Amino acid sequence: MKIIVIGLGNFGHALALRLTETGNEVIAIDKQMEKINLLKDQVSHAICMDSTNELAYNAVPLKDADKVIVAIGENEGAAIITTAIVKKLCDVKIISRALSSIHDTVLEAMGVYAIIHPEQDSANRLTKQINFKSTLENYQLDDNFTISEVKAKKDFIGKTLKELDTTNKYQLTLITIIREKYERNFMGKKHSVKQSIGRVNSETIVMENDVLVVYGNNKDIENYCLGEEEYNLGNKNI
Repeated sequence: MKIIVIGLGNFGHALALRLTETGNEVIAIDKQMEKINLLKDQVSHAICMDSTNELAYNAVPLKDADKVIVAIGENEGAAIITTAIVKKLCDVKIISRALSSIHDTVLEAMGVYAIIHPEQDSANRLTKQINFKSTLENYQLDDNFTISEVKAKKDFIGKTLKELDTTNKYQLTLITIIREKYERNFMGKKHSVKQSIGRVNSETIVMENDVLVVYGNNKDIENYCLGEEEYNLGNKNI
């Protein structure tokens, strides 16, 4: 996809890089040249301009973009004006960062495609990692249900899913298993990669170091994790 990212603070910078790494054509925009210089060789295009100046958009291919992300995080007024200008100039899907509840209300009134809260979302994910012992990653579907990555218990190793019967014993649905594999890079050096094994069945055998991707009620996930060693996030104890 062709994606325009406006605002290259910590969040916008990281987002532009990640979108590029995952195969998207990214145009990065910021009014500060030093931020442009940090990214110009790592994204498709980097433009130094004031996003609150409507005339500046003559140099931006808005109509060719699939999405525009307004990632400005320091100036609420600039973020709102930027969103309004983009919405006026084209009918592209706008994803805009909200900095306050009032900002949320304004963006909702504008009818943007999506509103994001990076700090709040990061805090929620970290809270779940702290509260859910042994979970590696979580995707919260609503207040009660979550998809979580959990380490396979030691007594799971070598057993089939039929033997384990996680649905009845733990009230958790196993979606897939993430397994560590070893590959060689172009220099011939061996390195580990983690890959999903795809769809699982009753005869799938759990192996050492497997990560189980499960769906279930938050309480059931917590119960599964009871007695397990807390996951060491970033090699540091939380």
